[in-house]
Amino acid sequence: MAEPHLLAAAVADRLPALGRGAVVVPADGFYRPASLRLEHGRTDPDARYTDWLDAGALTREVLAPVGPGGTGQYLPVLWDLDRDRAARARPRPVPDRAVLLVPGTLLQGVGLPFDVVVHLRLAPAARRRLTPADQQWALPAFDRYDDEVDPVALADAVVLADHPDRPALVLQGRFLS
Repeated sequence: MAEPHLLAAAVADRLPALGRGAVVVPADGFYRPASLRLEHGRTDPDARYTDWLDAGALTREVLAPVGPGGTGQYLPVLWDLDRDRAARARPRPVPDRAVLLVPGTLLQGVGLPFDVVVHLRLAPAARRRLTPADQQWALPAFDRYDDEVDPVALADAVVLADHPDRPALVLQGRFLS
């Protein structure tokens, strides 16, 4: 399956050559505790769609402080998923002119104030083909996301990732003018 964090890391690696720093803050560091995230079981696709991400915490601890008028200090991670406890990370300063990259899944449609959205698009057939067997339970969440949010229409750019070794970039909206 296409991995958003790999794309974010590749972009972050290239930005210094363009005179910009990069900060990568994975959205899964802002997932809710297991007691909330997995309240309906470990394989509930509806819970995967609606209950995993703490969008309020991601906005409060990362997006607002890094945005206009913010403090310039962001929290790199809030929740340690492996230990299922607070990560106890310290806020970090954002380098001047740095670009914040927030890789994750199912991020559009929850009101996050992103300036630019790049959506990794997998057609449903490719998603089924590329998703490991132990993660197939989550596929209905991604189908629901496609139907309810239409992330392709909302994105500024789309990376077609049906063949991960041959991704294709499609620019949309303001990037075309």
